[in-house]
Amino acid sequence: MTARPRVVMMARAPVLGAVKTRLARDVGADAALAFYRDTLATLVTRLHGRAAFTLVLAVTPDAAADDAGLWPPGPARVPQGEGDLGARMRRPLARATPTAPVLVVGSDLPELTAGHVETALAALGAGRHDLVFAPALDGGFWLVGARRPPPDHLFAEVRWSGPHALADSLRSVAGAATVLTALELADVDRGADLRGRAWPVPGT
Repeated sequence: MTARPRVVMMARAPVLGAVKTRLARDVGADAALAFYRDTLATLVTRLHGRAAFTLVLAVTPDAAADDAGLWPPGPARVPQGEGDLGARMRRPLARATPTAPVLVVGSDLPELTAGHVETALAALGAGRHDLVFAPALDGGFWLVGARRPPPDHLFAEVRWSGPHALADSLRSVAGAATVLTALELADVDRGADLRGRAWPVPGT
């Protein structure tokens, strides 16, 4: 069987007080959990079962991978493993090949669709660079993809959870990545990020 591209969604176990903590400071822990749980379910509905790629949930904490009751049904679950965010993202990217590239995406992106994923895969297939990034509005990024295992220094000295995350990540690989500016999306970290947004409804 020919290997297919993989979309690895980084997900935290949807437990009260453990997800979207910055958002919770603005809207409360219950509302933050409801947002995260609904968004995760919606994204799984949109991305699982597509012909163009396979969706996998990379979850934390690692033991939560075995608790089926925590997660939307469908995709396989794997532990994220140890290390900082960079190490946990490099782990699935290390399995990338030109015929089966790997994308790593976030799980708090209400606007993410299969079309965004397919555009990123097409950019990797074009072969201009072995790495692609899709920027977030806050200076971070919501997607990173590879068509071969990235260098160990990818994500070296990145200032996470702030406006420098994308710039620092690009600096770590010095001109060896394509930035897909047309795929810029907003993730949701604070109450202000929800203004004017309808919360996702699973199945839409």
